[in-house]
Amino acid sequence: MNTNTGGPAFPYGTAYAGMTLRDYFAAKAMQGFVSDQDWRSDMGPEETARAAYTQADAMLKAREA
Repeated sequence: MNTNTGGPAFPYGTAYAGMTLRDYFAAKAMQGFVSDQDWRSDMGPEETARAAYTQADAMLKAREA
């Protein structure tokens, strides 16, 4: 699987040692998901992680439009 990572989230020069933009978007999505009491009672950690990356992929796709 070739996933669009969006490149580095915080590029600095030519060196890349940090998270990808996809990871950053997923972290932000997950933060929102777990802050919702109903989400926490319905979804486990693996499901939440998958949902966060699904949201991140949608965000990256929206940037292409």
